[in-house]
Amino acid sequence: MTSTPSAPEAWRKSTYSGDNGGNCIEVDDARPGTVRDSKDPDGPRLHFTPEAWAAFTHATANGEFGTV
Repeated sequence: MTSTPSAPEAWRKSTYSGDNGGNCIEVDDARPGTVRDSKDPDGPRLHFTPEAWAAFTHATANGEFGTV
């Protein structure tokens, strides 16, 4: 079995997050659909299918989750 080298992590936090007390997630641009808590970068990561991630970002952009 051969292993394929994986891309280095490329974490990004939304520019819209501003100063909201650290309640942010970061997205790994090298692995779309992979997110982590910005306050706990060594903690667990969530992995979403491309379809689930697209649905989440669409719902977020359309304000379906309200505002904090």
